[in-house]
Amino acid sequence: MPKIHDLSEYAAAIGPVIDAAHVNVHASARRAADELAEASGVTPGILADLRFTLPVRPLTRPDLSTIYRYGDLAGHEPVLEQHLSEGTLTQDGDGTLRLTDKGLKFIHGLYDLHATATHRVWPDPGLPELAEMAGRVLDGAERLPGGALELTAPPYEPVDAPPGLLLFNRIAVLRYHRADAHAEAWRAAGLSAEEVVGMRDGPLRILIEAETNRRAATPYQVLSEDERKAMYDGLMRLV
Repeated sequence: MPKIHDLSEYAAAIGPVIDAAHVNVHASARRAADELAEASGVTPGILADLRFTLPVRPLTRPDLSTIYRYGDLAGHEPVLEQHLSEGTLTQDGDGTLRLTDKGLKFIHGLYDLHATATHRVWPDPGLPELAEMAGRVLDGAERLPGGALELTAPPYEPVDAPPGLLLFNRIAVLRYHRADAHAEAWRAAGLSAEEVVGMRDGPLRILIEAETNRRAATPYQVLSEDERKAMYDGLMRLV
């Protein structure tokens, strides 16, 4: 782990490591996931993106706008229509989207594939400890009203899920805490999501990143200094 002087620096350092570890599993499981989708006649779409959320809580289109805040919700509408037509989601009269038994079966299939992938690409005896630390950090992360973390945490965790799968989904959801911290930082600077996406490097971006790191650091207070080092080093081994 690089020399860290405060929690903000730790948040800045571990954020990209969390992203890389998460992407590593997705890349390893992609072919099998595509084959599962084809065999099931199911569009992965939002089911795959929000596999850790949909089994435990319904979502609305405004919720999806928050989760996909840097994209265009209208661009997701064709995918939603596919989910509805394929019977993996249903829609209440008020527009609330709910997972069906067919959708849950597909997500369970994804979880099985991800469990296999984590076992293959993360052959690390420290996975139970990493999963436990990630769980504590996630439990300690503030759910901002109207934020993405409030919609995605806690993640869906099947009974007897192996530690690699628990870690994979916990860090997947933990990314939304940083995303909310980033959103709070650019809103405080009077900017919109569109303006941030198009922003060039410069003093304002540096200030926004610094404020993001300050806000994103808070949940890591639940870990001791040794645990923070262990979490960083452990995730680095999984990248």
